[in-house]
Amino acid sequence: MPNSLKATLRGSVAATLAGLTALAAPTATAEGIPSYNLYGLPGLIDMPTARVAPDATLSTTIGGGGTQGRGTLSFQITPRLSGSFRYSRISDFSAAGSVDGVFYDRSFDLRYQLLDEGDLLPGVVVGLQDFIGTGLYGGEYLVATKEIIPGLDVTGGVGWGRLGSRNPFAETGNRPEELLGEGGLPTYDRWFRGDVAGFAGMSYALTERLAFSAEYSSDTYESERTRGEHDDDSPWNFGVDYRFDNGAQLSLYHLYGNTIGAQVTVHTNPKDAAVPGGAESAPVPVSPRAPGAASDLGWVTADTSDYRSALNTAMTNDGLVLEGLKLEPRRAVVRLRNPRYGQVPQAIGRTARAMTRVLPASIESFVIVPVVNGMALSAVTLQRSDLEALEHRDNAEILARTAISDGFGRAPSAFDDEYPRFGWAISPYTEFSFFDPESPLRGDFGVRAKASYRPTANLVLSGSVTKRLAGNLTDIDRQDDDALPLVRTEKARYAKEGDPAIEQLTLAHYGRVAPNVYSRVTAGYLEDMYAGVSGEMLWKPVDSRLALGVELNYVKPRDFDQLFGLRSSETRTGTIPDFNGHVSAYYDFGNGFHGQLDVGSYLAGDLGATVTLDREFVNGWRVGAYATVTDTKFEDFGEGSFDKGIRITIPLGAVSAQPSTERSTFAIQSLTRDGGARLKVDGRLYEQVRDYHQPEMAKSWGKFWR
Repeated sequence: MPNSLKATLRGSVAATLAGLTALAAPTATAEGIPSYNLYGLPGLIDMPTARVAPDATLSTTIGGGGTQGRGTLSFQITPRLSGSFRYSRISDFSAAGSVDGVFYDRSFDLRYQLLDEGDLLPGVVVGLQDFIGTGLYGGEYLVATKEIIPGLDVTGGVGWGRLGSRNPFAETGNRPEELLGEGGLPTYDRWFRGDVAGFAGMSYALTERLAFSAEYSSDTYESERTRGEHDDDSPWNFGVDYRFDNGAQLSLYHLYGNTIGAQVTVHTNPKDAAVPGGAESAPVPVSPRAPGAASDLGWVTADTSDYRSALNTAMTNDGLVLEGLKLEPRRAVVRLRNPRYGQVPQAIGRTARAMTRVLPASIESFVIVPVVNGMALSAVTLQRSDLEALEHRDNAEILARTAISDGFGRAPSAFDDEYPRFGWAISPYTEFSFFDPESPLRGDFGVRAKASYRPTANLVLSGSVTKRLAGNLTDIDRQDDDALPLVRTEKARYAKEGDPAIEQLTLAHYGRVAPNVYSRVTAGYLEDMYAGVSGEMLWKPVDSRLALGVELNYVKPRDFDQLFGLRSSETRTGTIPDFNGHVSAYYDFGNGFHGQLDVGSYLAGDLGATVTLDREFVNGWRVGAYATVTDTKFEDFGEGSFDKGIRITIPLGAVSAQPSTERSTFAIQSLTRDGGARLKVDGRLYEQVRDYHQPEMAKSWGKFWR
């Protein structure tokens, strides 16, 4: 097997495992991380504190006691603002939606630090608990924490909702108490309303590893007592936390006067994670020219094929591909394909170093044009004399002297022997379904075989076939009384009948139709459930944080066996429209925050918009969330009311210590519904283009000399 194909195979396998490895292995240190409570928030046991995790801390907690079991994912969005998603299991609980006496609940929290702790004043945090959900855990609080002596923290606060249910001392208006059957909607009519009660507690760190805590809880667990078997004999809870060197926390609790509880908390911090790579070989040094050599133009009339061969060898050693080369007396233009480096400036820097060692001394200007799927994405112009003078200086100096412009019309033609090109890979795959009350976690595991054939640089014929080895996605048996055509809720039937399955088989063309404009047309079996044609145009200036795009799709549903047939667009609840599409806007807000807005028509014909916000880090990590709201009524959408989710993207290099363009994205989203469902198409333009434009390259320019 060729080395390039071996690398593809290794990358495919590793990308599948990278995310789970990175999330499971705590990478934060204990310094600055507070204790986390049973709600997965900085707190004592059940009650919150005003402690705040370091910026960008990503924490996962799993714990519970008695009838309660909770798993929480929390993220410190900014130094003061944090958000949490919680999935809870309550046994012996009778309510709409419970299955065999077990009730599963999803909830979201927000916390904001109002005051930093000072010499005299405590730190103060305000929080919304379960502000989007059924309201089962709904409560708001204002809490203050102060370190009295080293290691001794004292906390006091006031709460509303379930945090205001024990011995309330005031009332602030009427508060609805019923559970919201579908959940998923902001409960703003309840915030800071109803009874108000106080809570308090303290914690003492006996050592750096061991801490004890006690609290007076203002939560009587009224919902659990009235709907189930919960016993609350005492407002006092006690706990002990053990902290490991990597920041992980193991906690044991005595709860409600009669129950033992336990919890494990692990942390990682994308902000502090190393930039991928570091274990790769060092780049070759810049080769300075001899004095006076720059005036020698004797090579111009000679055969230049040797220069191509030498440069190709030098770039291949760095895992880069020379696709084209144009030599002029004072300038050289390189057509670069980068299959290795997720940090694009590293690919640019290594190419430039190789050019200094191979090309004639008279060539002063280097123009490097990176291409993806045949599209010239930018033209990076460097002066050879700057490379010679600044090799051992700060990266910012070479960036200031680098020109990054549009690559439209700048790339040399690809060498005749570069195409056609064939590639293939075999890798494991996993697919999950979350939050079905009858089985909160389902999944399939199997093998995926992929292949691609590129007759030209811009034309890609690709496909993938899957074979399930184990799993239970076929066991989903939910037929919602949906007012929309069934565009996604028949997923279980596809999983059951499509084994093996042609997951995707398409012919795609990518192009540059004008300055700042990119195009894509994809036809064939676009995804596991739909076939058709998808067309896209993207406007993205090379130096702009803003991009605009439009996509139009013509689709037909595939046969359930996921082979070569199509089925009728008629479903028992309506007809799947032939056309769907969106107008999209993308914007880099700076400070690592990136937003996307998609407005248009979804698969079921519903009209609406999807808002996505990610926090992105220089090392390639991303943590974000999205929400889709359409003209589908919340009760017609079903459980959750509208589509929303959390996604975490992890670069393969974060766990392999080797440079890589591979990334794994893990999405935590509600059970698949028909409302707000969008076509899945590989190769959408924006993610291909943005990494090679000036705003993104400037963020990771520190890798230029690596």
